[in-house]
Amino acid sequence: MGTCWGDISENVRVEVPNTDCSLPTKVFWIAGIVKLAGYNALLRYEGFENDSGLDFWYSICGSDIHPVGWCAASGKPLVPPRTIQHKYTNWKAFLVKRLTGAKTLPPDFSQKVSESMQYPFKPCMRVEVVDKRHLCRTRVAVVESVIGGRLRLVYEESEDRTDDFWCHMHSPLIHHIGWSRSIGHRFKRSDITKKQDGHFDTPPHLFAKVKEVDQSGEWFKEGMKLEAIDPLNLSTICVATIRKVLADGFLMIGIDGSEAADGSDWFCYHATSPSIFPVGFCEINMIELTPPRGYTKLPFKWFDYLRETGSIAAPVKLFNKDVPNHGFRVGMKLEAVDLMEPRLICVATVTRIIHRLLRIHFDGWEEEYDQWVDCESPDLYPVGWCQLTGYQLQPPASQSSRESQSGSSKQKKKTKSQQYKGHKKKRKMPVGKKPVSLSSLPMTGGVRRSFSGDEELTPPPYRTLPAQTALEAFPPPRTSQEFSPSLKTVTTLQLKEELIDGEDYSFLQGASDQESNGSANFYIKQEP
Repeated sequence: MGTCWGDISENVRVEVPNTDCSLPTKVFWIAGIVKLAGYNALLRYEGFENDSGLDFWYSICGSDIHPVGWCAASGKPLVPPRTIQHKYTNWKAFLVKRLTGAKTLPPDFSQKVSESMQYPFKPCMRVEVVDKRHLCRTRVAVVESVIGGRLRLVYEESEDRTDDFWCHMHSPLIHHIGWSRSIGHRFKRSDITKKQDGHFDTPPHLFAKVKEVDQSGEWFKEGMKLEAIDPLNLSTICVATIRKVLADGFLMIGIDGSEAADGSDWFCYHATSPSIFPVGFCEINMIELTPPRGYTKLPFKWFDYLRETGSIAAPVKLFNKDVPNHGFRVGMKLEAVDLMEPRLICVATVTRIIHRLLRIHFDGWEEEYDQWVDCESPDLYPVGWCQLTGYQLQPPASQSSRESQSGSSKQKKKTKSQQYKGHKKKRKMPVGKKPVSLSSLPMTGGVRRSFSGDEELTPPPYRTLPAQTALEAFPPPRTSQEFSPSLKTVTTLQLKEELIDGEDYSFLQGASDQESNGSANFYIKQEP
């Protein structure tokens, strides 16, 4: 809904079911938006003025919320709430006064909600996705299901279809078939000699596009040092090394002091990824940098380390310095994927903002479970996203569930965890809290599934509508293409109610600008 959310703001009027009524049939009344929280709005029925006693929360994208005038067009009655029925003897005059010139939803709003929940990825599509057991390579997987743009991928060789991986369709972790070979990335060949019936390769244009880079001049080289979000412990930014330079701007990164001997935990980041940083980034932005495991000369000093290892720092100018006007603020609530268990989406809070980098805290859990996530990550969602898409939201953890998780995590430090001795935690799903269509799927024991949430695809700008200046009535657009910001429309609405004679009133559709936090200067001072 990002392209049409500019029409939603406080004071917009809508028609919703009237729950303060004794009639046996469903009736509606007009309400105004008092406050917005993600997809949800705090509504107040018209006629209550400053009385908040019957305010209620409602999903703006729900099936029972409509633009003013919908009842008239649909033959539905508008009935004032029983609590205030005695306040006015002439409801028609009251509505004329209150609603003339007010803002309401676009006439095709429900159509836009429906369109926004149509996804190009379909079951049986084949993709290349990171191998959760060996981060340095990809494997073929098949789309099993799609919920809200999130994909449940089953690795092609999984006979019982339980070896799965969850990610968003715009995640940087998935690619078209043939991507690994085209850039020189490691790839696990499938034992399956031919595609199974009904499976087909996903068209390449459906995947998130990365920025084009010029590798002909000064470029990243093997052995250069940098700072990177650890894909196996997303709460930390670590000392890292470029281990291999691939084509099309992709790099294989290793975390110093914690790498497996065979390089199986190297991770692929694009050069423009917001999850890699120049040497000195953490110091300048007052973030704790995690030194290499076993490094004893603390506090860690980059220039001493570079001299001791005979290394050079990757040039600052090669890193992505774009900072979008994302509008996030410290303290904001949202729904976020737990990238250590990427099938789970949890209640979360933004606790810190460094340029485009967000520190995400999972409510009810200790800070060691926090994640550094890019502001444009496809793993962050507004409040109410799970309700809208039908994906189960994990509530904040209680003290008892935290204690049980702490005990179980101590027993599961095997296999992959032995290769990485850093301070790592794994959160299990609380008993009885399983997401949609996952109730019978066991977890892979001891395998960390934490991945970076960086994203290269910038969402389209909000679409705003101008205030109406004409008193003509235009039919609703038949397609989303017809509904453009330059189209000046006024909806002529009829309000019908048992106590009111039919009469036409004009309303203005609202326009609101996307909140902006201003651009931030992003630079690193590099000493000679």
